[in-house]
Amino acid sequence: MDEAIAAAGGWLPFDRFMALVLYAPGLGYYAHGSPKFGHLPEGVDGQGSDFVTAPELSPLFGHTLARQVAQALEATGTHEIWEFGAGSGALALQVLDALAAAGRPPVRYTIVDLSGSLRERQRSTLARHAERVRWVDQLPDLLEGVILGNEVLDAMPVQLLQRIGGQADGVWHERGVALTADGALAWADRPSPLRPPLEIEGPHDYLTEIHPQAEAFVRTLAERWARGAAFFIDYGFPEAEYYHPQRHMGTLICHRAHRSDDNPLVDLGLKDITAHVNFTGVALAAQDAGLAVLGYTSQGRFLINAGLLDVARDAGPRDQAMLGKLVNEHEMGELFKVLALAPVASSEGWVPLGFTAGDRTHRL
Repeated sequence: MDEAIAAAGGWLPFDRFMALVLYAPGLGYYAHGSPKFGHLPEGVDGQGSDFVTAPELSPLFGHTLARQVAQALEATGTHEIWEFGAGSGALALQVLDALAAAGRPPVRYTIVDLSGSLRERQRSTLARHAERVRWVDQLPDLLEGVILGNEVLDAMPVQLLQRIGGQADGVWHERGVALTADGALAWADRPSPLRPPLEIEGPHDYLTEIHPQAEAFVRTLAERWARGAAFFIDYGFPEAEYYHPQRHMGTLICHRAHRSDDNPLVDLGLKDITAHVNFTGVALAAQDAGLAVLGYTSQGRFLINAGLLDVARDAGPRDQAMLGKLVNEHEMGELFKVLALAPVASSEGWVPLGFTAGDRTHRL
């Protein structure tokens, strides 16, 4: 990291710092082989995980999402699923198992994942579907199919902005990372023309994030995506909530051993760094690039609409208990949202199952 900061002239913007800490080959958090996804922290039951995602909580999540995927494949006339950031492979396994049981397996399941260690774990998890699964490093010139992204947007590097001055018209700075005289990492702010997308009311200092990489990601998809539908599931807010005056400390957070902290400058490469998603910004970037917004709602509402209660009817006690975590408002059900996008040609004549009630697109 010292060399990267020196090469940048002594000040590294936070988005570049975050990219290195998470993805630098061999050293970044997602580039080495430590366990990341699981129920239990390091030293407990040998798992050594840092956090748990919905597919690890219960297969009910992926089996229900498979219903939405099946409808989307049929409605858009496509035959391939693309998953970005497939983690442990649990979601892919659940979707493929459910589609196979329904007699509707995709022709191919393509995973886009930059982590070599996670790819190996995915290969092991998906061994019984090996004939359908492939891994790629980059997008093709022409992409068709249903796209899945569960907790992928939150892992994309963000820029940090801080308003300093104690007044609503105070000076905005971009926050970066520098080295102190004794070689320690420290925050360093520089005046910047960058601004949040909304004016922040109030006389107080204010720290927040902007998401150019997530927005660039959906624009890149739009350039190559001819047919299909996409479902992005993540924690976050619409813009008015994201940049609320009371959210003055931002949303950046680190995860390690099922504990969280707000200091990404320590334990580099040993913990995850994420920020909540500004779903309005992602949706507007998609629309500006020519995509249609099919729907936006909470994870709980999406799963119930897609048939979670039917899927769970014969589930065992453990999965029944996990159902509440997936849909309850004080658990993942409200904090996590689902945003669906599609090329305009694939958006007409159908309503995705997950948005048949409680669609919140008007709140973006």
